[in-house]
Amino acid sequence: MSKKGKKSKRTKPITQKWLINNILGIFSNNPSKTYDYKQLTRFLNIKDAATKQLVTTVLYELVASGNLTEIFTGKFKLKSKGGYIIGNVELTSRGYAYIVSDALSEDVFVSQKNLNHALNGDTVKVCLYAQRKSGHIEGEVVEIIKRARKTFVGTVEISGNFAFLIPDGHRMPYNLIIPSKKLNQAKKGQKAIARITEWPPKVKYPFGEIIEVLGDQGDNEVEMHAILAGFELPYKFPESVIEAAEQIKEKITQTDYKTRRDFRKITTFTIDPVDAKDFDDALSIQILENGNWEVSVHIADVTHYVTPKTILDEEAFERGRSVYLVDRVVPMLPERLSNYICSLRPDEEKLCFSVVFELDDAANIQNEWFGKTIIVSNKRFTYDEAQVIIETRKGVFKEEILQLNNLAQQLRKERFKNGAIALERIEIKFNLDEKGKPQSVFFKENKEANQLIEEFMLLANKSIAERVGKKKDNKTKKTEKPKTFVYRIHDKPNMGKLESFSHFIKRFGYQIKTTSNKLISESISKLLNEVKGKREQNVIETLALRSMAKAEYSTNNIGHYGLSFRYYTHFTSPIRRYPDIMVHRILDHYLGGGNSKSAKNYEKKCRHASETERKAMEAEYASIKYKQVEFMSDKIGEQFDGVISGVNNWGIFVEIIENKCEGLVPVRELDDDFYEFDEENYCLKGRRTRKKYQLGDPVRVEILRTNLAKKQLDFILEDEEI
Repeated sequence: MSKKGKKSKRTKPITQKWLINNILGIFSNNPSKTYDYKQLTRFLNIKDAATKQLVTTVLYELVASGNLTEIFTGKFKLKSKGGYIIGNVELTSRGYAYIVSDALSEDVFVSQKNLNHALNGDTVKVCLYAQRKSGHIEGEVVEIIKRARKTFVGTVEISGNFAFLIPDGHRMPYNLIIPSKKLNQAKKGQKAIARITEWPPKVKYPFGEIIEVLGDQGDNEVEMHAILAGFELPYKFPESVIEAAEQIKEKITQTDYKTRRDFRKITTFTIDPVDAKDFDDALSIQILENGNWEVSVHIADVTHYVTPKTILDEEAFERGRSVYLVDRVVPMLPERLSNYICSLRPDEEKLCFSVVFELDDAANIQNEWFGKTIIVSNKRFTYDEAQVIIETRKGVFKEEILQLNNLAQQLRKERFKNGAIALERIEIKFNLDEKGKPQSVFFKENKEANQLIEEFMLLANKSIAERVGKKKDNKTKKTEKPKTFVYRIHDKPNMGKLESFSHFIKRFGYQIKTTSNKLISESISKLLNEVKGKREQNVIETLALRSMAKAEYSTNNIGHYGLSFRYYTHFTSPIRRYPDIMVHRILDHYLGGGNSKSAKNYEKKCRHASETERKAMEAEYASIKYKQVEFMSDKIGEQFDGVISGVNNWGIFVEIIENKCEGLVPVRELDDDFYEFDEENYCLKGRRTRKKYQLGDPVRVEILRTNLAKKQLDFILEDEEI
């Protein structure tokens, strides 16, 4: 809408997202005015009754989300104090940003000149603008409330009397000017870590100092350390933490034997990846006199050794979790704990925290028990070894593995029947030489052996969450207020993103139902099964994942949508995840009759755990991307079949079918026309020829250039399509 209040002309279908954007725009343009739904529908040229009703719905949603206030019945006004919001910066590679705020349903566009030195992830205060030239709500950063990061990783460049740190990645668009006296002996071309020391208001580039030299660019160790440092993740333990771990006594005491349930004579084994060194879960199985099966999920009792307020616990909390890069694991706990004392290695007595299930032949739970145990693992299986037994029905402990697999598959079938979504992304792996250079790419498959472990870990996590959260008074049968607990939660999909996803997949002949949560999950699961093995599989799986909310940790239980569980937690990996340590401690406290823990304290810990998880996942992806670029670096000029996996203003992303490496065809390389981005149809469209490059289209590309420092692949399109 213009400032004069002219009616807008609208030819495309009106969506809820469009309404939110435009209604907020009207209020942002006129922050002191009040409007009712009739005025708004008139301004927006809306005439049909159904859309008018939707306008009313959107108005009250904006009131509920804190964007508007209803000053009296049916009259609304912008609620933002003075037109300001607080949010987080999402910086693009072009230098402009979007501000994501809980106060607004729509992200706020901020041009580069109006960022005022705000960087990616920063928490900022933004003044909302009246004009909306970009089609988005616009604003200007007026205050940086909290910096997201203190250090930056990059390559040192020296030219005459000046030195610079050129940051890795695209989320830091400014080089750091490094005075020669603050180089810390860094040499040209080396990787280093720097921090900003000064950034005057009218100066484009910040001044900084080198705080650590990592080593020569291109060296595998240096590059992996640089990736970790780039997300402010540690790559080594302080000596004090290692010393504390070395002092821990691993001997099991007589008290342990007396106070724990003994499983040492019951068949028990672990099933893990071939390169695993930390075995934090084991399964045991035996048949009971009544014909039912006793299946026990044994989890390493890390909290027996890592106690609160110790240096080991503080270090584990700060790290949050182990980080899995392409060529290594950066553990949450020192090796003495993660690989030896706590690891459930075969033929060694180990202390565990266990969930014991009594299951009938149909995998229905008849009884369950939670408590501390002592076990001995009889065998360490890899997933491949267990899979061979499942397929051939031959091998050591075949009866136990086959029976567990039978029960697991029934649990899996029931889970999907109840609405769980089978969102299993293709996992990319590399064969590396002794120097860490990738020689080939392969993909990890999710077979029945993986599902066997997955289903029993899910069952244990779900049962524990229900044990604490689903509390009832046995006498009155009334539900009591649940005690504070750490849940793994997953919210419902964003409806706007889901509508866009539904629109996109129709061009492939697929559809999803969006009228109810159950139908959404059922139809997405059906879709993901239908696309398996097809060229568009990875694109559709990626977009399906993007339409989903992100799972996180919280004391506020809203359930886990993806798994279709009302109660869910993380209990089964305390060697590599700190939330599991929290869950072990809380559960042990409650089993002993303890009072409810502080929700405020644990919610703060949950937020930290969610943040460290995000960093770890981004670091893992960065290491994969680096190895993909490294793998393709000697293939410049070669051609590959691919599929368009992303489209934006500056080009099209193409994923090579045979190795899943993704690169960009820059829009400047599309020189046969002037191409514009059509956001609603996921495509670039030629202004003169009307030629389209659309998400999911098959294409053939040639490798144009590789940039290891930026982890980028550039392609050019071949004229011939697949």
